[in-house]
Amino acid sequence: MNNLSFTSLSEQIVRENSDAIMFADHEGLIRLWNKGAEAMFGYSAAEAEGQSLDLIIPENLRGRHWEGYHKVMASGVTRYGTELLSAPGLRKDGTRFSLEFSMVIVRSEDGAVLGTGAIIRDITARFQKEKALKERLKELEGKQA
Repeated sequence: MNNLSFTSLSEQIVRENSDAIMFADHEGLIRLWNKGAEAMFGYSAAEAEGQSLDLIIPENLRGRHWEGYHKVMASGVTRYGTELLSAPGLRKDGTRFSLEFSMVIVRSEDGAVLGTGAIIRDITARFQKEKALKERLKELEGKQA
């Protein structure tokens, strides 16, 4: 493999990916923030790492988020292990946008829950198109009634 170890390949894939890839520890502090996350959310890795996930969660959703996060950290179980989640995110400039992400519970060698990893994609354009189509359909159905 051209003298590249699996670890260095994995690190490069994570670091350079255009999707946001991040890891938050057991307490919900950001510990890994790739270039995709920098571009998507507007925070450099230096600004984001060590900060609470509140950095990217709209304020009105934080209570619900933390309730679920603490349950997952305590139980080591999430119903979202194989499902994509959709939620609004918060950029550095304060704008909200639509996200879709998958998550994985990260464990130590002895099985203890260390935190969660996520791969996040901005789906704002798709969300807006779907919303416009739904509105158009509703409008057309109203004309037929």
